[in-house]
Amino acid sequence: MFDAASSHGQHRKPLPPAQSPVNGVPSPRAPMSTQKRDRPGKQRDSFFDNAKYLAIVLVAIGHSWEPLKGDSRILEGVYTVVYTFHMPAFIIISGFFSRSFDMRPDRLKRLITGVAVPYIVFETAYPLFKRFVDHAPDQEISLLDPWYLTWFLCALFIWRLTTPIWKLVRLPLPLAIGLAMLASVTPNIGDDLDLQRVLQFLPYFVLGLCLKPHHFQLVRRRWVRIASVPVFAAALAVGWWSVPRMNTAWLYHRQSAQEFGAPWWCGPLMVLALFGCSLVLTACFFAWVPRRKMWYTALGAGTLYGYLLHGFVIKFADYRGWFDHPALHHPLGEILVSVLAAAVVTVLCTKPVQRVFRFAMEPKMEWAFKRDAAELARERQKAEGAREKVSA
Repeated sequence: MFDAASSHGQHRKPLPPAQSPVNGVPSPRAPMSTQKRDRPGKQRDSFFDNAKYLAIVLVAIGHSWEPLKGDSRILEGVYTVVYTFHMPAFIIISGFFSRSFDMRPDRLKRLITGVAVPYIVFETAYPLFKRFVDHAPDQEISLLDPWYLTWFLCALFIWRLTTPIWKLVRLPLPLAIGLAMLASVTPNIGDDLDLQRVLQFLPYFVLGLCLKPHHFQLVRRRWVRIASVPVFAAALAVGWWSVPRMNTAWLYHRQSAQEFGAPWWCGPLMVLALFGCSLVLTACFFAWVPRRKMWYTALGAGTLYGYLLHGFVIKFADYRGWFDHPALHHPLGEILVSVLAAAVVTVLCTKPVQRVFRFAMEPKMEWAFKRDAAELARERQKAEGAREKVSA
């Protein structure tokens, strides 16, 4: 299959250089062996690392607000605004960094070890955690029904596998929006693999696939940063106004219109309306993300750790009834909870935590895969080249 596999090394054609696997967002840092193969001078973009870190902080803060927001209209209004854009921003970046994904063996292995394996591990760990901490012996383990935070890993796995299709079709974004609209009126999809969320969040991933680097430059202009201030102010006012009028569960994208007891045509309308609102607020969020290296920039490489691990902290506090303390249901208590959630997820993104949990988040698993033929041929070619130098 490869000319380089013939027995006469002198007539072999040079093999193509090895490429580093595609990055995922949120995703753990690439293994050191992969980093060493990167081209000299290739550096991470601080903007994207900053965006990933700030988005994961908002995710953790939003989860910490869930047990508290029922007592405060202001907090629930802010919660509505944050939930309108924080996951869309995360997913757009995920799509942007999935543009080069194909079915090449090394990228498929990276997808399995970096997404599928953590899904299996944490989809098992979360129910066991609830069983022992919350004393819920009837809590079942099901790989088909994503539990709490693991839906994103399931969705990312499916989205990335379909990336070659979205790169092939002529109008990928309208097609993805159409599928999301159809999903919103299809209650029979069920809970398996959280496909309702997979399909309704799909347009954001496909949008990320369609974006180019210069598109992110457009939202980082000075006038966009200035305009984002009144836009966010208006969004907060609308969020406060919508609290008694709108079910915030629409923002989770995990149910159809019929399941909300709404007319079927509300589903497609809400998909379009939320997509538009999410894009506007996501653009405003990106406009304020720093472009230079910050103290937290390096933490952007560990966002998957922070994302999956902070769920144990939030759930532990919830199972133990800590959120029921009266002091936390006042403005100062809500601020304290927000600061603690941000601090916890920050710690969970650090390198020491990554080293401890790397076995679950990015296992090597060389034993599970066949060696790539091209890689083996390159190694043979390199070894023969070294022997020729020695003999010369």
